[in-house]
Amino acid sequence: MMKKKLSIKDIASQLNVAKSTVSFILNGKAKEKRISDDLTKKVLQYVKEKGYKPSQLARSLSTGKTKMICLMVEKISDFFFSHIAFLLEQQAYKHGYKIIFCSTEDDPIKARELITMMRDRYVDGYIITPPSGIEMEIRDLLDDQIPVVLFDRYFPELPTDYVVLNNFQGTYDAVEALAKSGCRHIAFVTLDSEQIQMQDRLDGYHQAIAGYGLKPTVLKIPFNKAEGVADDIKEFLSTRPNIDGVICATNYLAITSIPVFQELGLDFPDKISFIAFDDHDFFRIYTPSISAIGQPLTILAENLFNTLLEKLENKVEFTTLKQIVVPAELRLRASVKK
Repeated sequence: MMKKKLSIKDIASQLNVAKSTVSFILNGKAKEKRISDDLTKKVLQYVKEKGYKPSQLARSLSTGKTKMICLMVEKISDFFFSHIAFLLEQQAYKHGYKIIFCSTEDDPIKARELITMMRDRYVDGYIITPPSGIEMEIRDLLDDQIPVVLFDRYFPELPTDYVVLNNFQGTYDAVEALAKSGCRHIAFVTLDSEQIQMQDRLDGYHQAIAGYGLKPTVLKIPFNKAEGVADDIKEFLSTRPNIDGVICATNYLAITSIPVFQELGLDFPDKISFIAFDDHDFFRIYTPSISAIGQPLTILAENLFNTLLEKLENKVEFTTLKQIVVPAELRLRASVKK
């Protein structure tokens, strides 16, 4: 038979004190309510012996906080997002918060359902990598004074806190590095997406190409295409033999491209120079090592958590916005000609 969970009512009854007195002591308000040190000690000792643990909901109703944060990203298994999640969890733990992780798979319907579920659980704040189409849900959270920090992408028309990479600078610097290494036909393999971070990467490519007097060559892969991506890249490269440099807009596209380069005999960096957006452990250990536009994960995570924490702890006015753009890091390795 399952043992009955101890309640505040049970504690009050056993110690012959008021329920409100027990509640005040358990929520750290004994001094404020002028409860004697002896009684406070007696209650705390009793609950320690009995292993009492208040429910998260009960605690939130009495304190107004659950000390829970929701991290909602596109895909938690992704190299980039999983590393950010780990770093955020470390930051949260230091400050007494726990994080609930979830993935939207870039589906606005799923994202709305997740936000509804998290609101039902009285989550204190949100860090969200938002799919298009959930602007209203984010606005509703903000209208209810629930802290939200957008990450990796944001909605220009929606006044929110956000932390993002300087995606424009990332691809601009990559084109510049290839051009300075002697490349004159630099291609950009990207996703056909209206998301602002992808548009910024494309804009950075186009502006740098124009600045060096080169002609743009772009392959756009359908955003949610599950199969045939390698075939598309193979056709693109095999029909453009003059390409001498390639930048991939995501590490997924870069990893998909590498076997295609091998199949076509395009060795790095003798036949073609190559840079990936979003660094990956694989790129460092591959031979020859792959150059990458890196996102400084620790800096991103610290800015994300600190921005949210300021709102959670009422250290800044709710209407005060932090919109942080972190510089990208171009990490040149053996896949680019010296």
